[in-house]
Amino acid sequence: MDNKMSETQVMGNLKDALKKDKSHSYRMMRAQGPVYDVIVEVCDALLEKGYNPVNQIVGYILSGDPTYITSYKNARTIMSRLERDELLEEFVNYYLANNNLSD
Repeated sequence: MDNKMSETQVMGNLKDALKKDKSHSYRMMRAQGPVYDVIVEVCDALLEKGYNPVNQIVGYILSGDPTYITSYKNARTIMSRLERDELLEEFVNYYLANNNLSD
């Protein structure tokens, strides 16, 4: 039996961890609460509609096409509150902080 989790399961687990974890590992995203809140809300809506949040958000960041983000639960409007470069910066900061690569 294959022990790999589906991408939807992985994103669901990540979403749950993001909601529960208040530790130092989220210091970059927690410093900018509205960015964190937008990401969680948009991920929730994408997951509920059956989309892969990673693929959809990456598509949105690279292309600027808002249709990568579902309009379900007003996620597209919520996502548009942030600039794409601001999102990318948060993801890079988060990655670096969680891989002990930042100061």
